[in-house]
Amino acid sequence: MRYRTRTYRKVTVLAAVAALAGGLLAGCAEDKEDPGASSGGGGGDGGGGKTTLTVGVFGAFGLQEAGLYKEYEKLHPDISIKQNSVQRNENYWPALLTHLSSGSGLSDIQAVEVGNIAELTTSHADKLVDLGKADGVDKNDFLDWKWRQGTSKGGKTIGLGTDIGPTGICYRKDLFEKAGLPTDREAVGKLWAGDWQKYLAAGKRYQKKAPDGTSFVDGATGVMAAVHASGKEKFYDKGGELIYKDSPTVKEGWDLAAQFAESGLSAKLQQFQPSWDQAISNGSFATLTCPPWMLGYIKDKAGDKGEDKWDVAASPKPGNWGGSFLTVPEAGKNKEEATKLAAWLTEPEQLAKLFDERASFPSADAAYALPEVKDAKNPYFGNAPVGKIFSKAAEGVPVQPIGPKDGIISQYLADTGMLGVDQKGTAPDEAWNKAVKTIDNALDQ
Repeated sequence: MRYRTRTYRKVTVLAAVAALAGGLLAGCAEDKEDPGASSGGGGGDGGGGKTTLTVGVFGAFGLQEAGLYKEYEKLHPDISIKQNSVQRNENYWPALLTHLSSGSGLSDIQAVEVGNIAELTTSHADKLVDLGKADGVDKNDFLDWKWRQGTSKGGKTIGLGTDIGPTGICYRKDLFEKAGLPTDREAVGKLWAGDWQKYLAAGKRYQKKAPDGTSFVDGATGVMAAVHASGKEKFYDKGGELIYKDSPTVKEGWDLAAQFAESGLSAKLQQFQPSWDQAISNGSFATLTCPPWMLGYIKDKAGDKGEDKWDVAASPKPGNWGGSFLTVPEAGKNKEEATKLAAWLTEPEQLAKLFDERASFPSADAAYALPEVKDAKNPYFGNAPVGKIFSKAAEGVPVQPIGPKDGIISQYLADTGMLGVDQKGTAPDEAWNKAVKTIDNALDQ
């Protein structure tokens, strides 16, 4: 899930959020039905002896908006870059699979959302270039868990990470103060450090003196997703076997979320719906799991009246929410030049610029020492040192196996299952059985 914004210093939300299976993606001005070039795919002679490289993306991906294409073109006068964008990943992804299967209609570089990368590494790695062997690419520049996500069992790295979504907890300082809880971000982080049950306990403390009309969390489904993202295994094990029914992490997330719902700590909201946006604006809940891109979303919805009322602290356990990769199809017309471009776009220096301009947190931990990341602060959130907070979270994210159907499982556990517990008072066991039946039908189990 991702929501791309401008820099924290220039923060204006550029696009609306559109629904995606198991997540949400930002919109973009240009919307073609095809993730490849509009004329059927790859690059070619861009005129004047230049080679045109095409980059297929979904949503407001940020590379173009951050000026990285223009910078590369200045460094390589013989290269021209054209971006082909599809607004919604739910349209982009099926078309990309179709083009990979046929070997035609592909851009020279294709972006891939984290929820889809496992399908490529398990089923389509042979159709993509091994970028791990590309000149200038250093595995040690990247977070280990991110590198593994883009690498097949056979050791072929078909995706280079652009951004990630390490999680913290955004909270309303004014509501915490009225409820008798600490407001300093270090002290707030200590309330629940290392244990999701402590987060529940903090919620119960909040509830005793909660300001009228407010809840501790936005909704139980958000709590569940945060817990699921922080475990070592979620829906699949390291061998690629489906384990969600017996996964300790899934059970922990389900049980904890149900406790939030049944204890009255939830505002019973579904994320990225108008009612959720309005609740952010009104200050109707006190905490929210947030990766870096969420800060821009909160600012957009809360507006000037929310400035310096929000802050961000460490999560009980760090997880990851969102992120993407760049891939180079073997069937592309300009594989060599496309590989060079993909390698350059994912170098630490470029990813640091992307964060500075678009709040997309770097996949390369080698970027964390660069000033654009290390010194980054968010004035809207009380000048929170977001570079340091999210760098620490990123380094603590578990190496979690991602399976090809993660998005489907996540969606139905939330929408068919936990949302019923939260909004309708459905018994947790009944909601679980309903979700499992829906998932199994979707997966043909």
